[in-house]
Amino acid sequence: MTKPEISPDHVIGNLTSLRSLYGEVRGVAGEKVIGTLDPHARDFIRRAPFLCLGTRDASGKSDVSPRGDPPGFVRVLDDTTLAIPDRPGNNRLDSLENILSDPHVGVLFIVPGFDETLRVNGTAQLVTDPEVLGPMAVNGRVPTLAILVTVTSVFFHCAKAFRRSRLWDVDAQQDRSEMPSLLAMVREQTTGAKVTSEEDRDLRAAIEESYRRSMY
Repeated sequence: MTKPEISPDHVIGNLTSLRSLYGEVRGVAGEKVIGTLDPHARDFIRRAPFLCLGTRDASGKSDVSPRGDPPGFVRVLDDTTLAIPDRPGNNRLDSLENILSDPHVGVLFIVPGFDETLRVNGTAQLVTDPEVLGPMAVNGRVPTLAILVTVTSVFFHCAKAFRRSRLWDVDAQQDRSEMPSLLAMVREQTTGAKVTSEEDRDLRAAIEESYRRSMY
């Protein structure tokens, strides 16, 4: 695949050019941003078992990390404060290291079956306060730390992206077995080694066993 040569005439480089394509924000879209977690936002967060956390490092390099747990895993501490538990992972700590470099974060809350999402922006810090962590224990295991978000803006996002993608449509679900296992793909990406179908079955089993042992 060849990278296309984009003419400078076709590159949008300023706000005026951008707005000429889309027009101005009008109506509810321009008025819906609020600065606190109102009852509707709190109810949505209480229902959400999944979120995406956007962070960036000091140089501006961005990252988005998925976070999931039983519904209500994110604690609303007050009108402008959220606590997100950090569960066991691969110890890369991309999001956490980014927060230490640049505290600005964006959070997208997703509820299965809902086509709308909730967007929350703010600044974050990493805390180990037992009073914050204790209520977020699962199976008796307290998270290592919590990402404490001080909220600056909150707004609901419409259903168009989920409707276009048919994300919750059972008929649109794809067969995971059509792609190699996670470990097989990472092995090929990092070493170039091809994995046989038998090896891939073993790797899939190893992943499932790892998930079983290290979820919390």
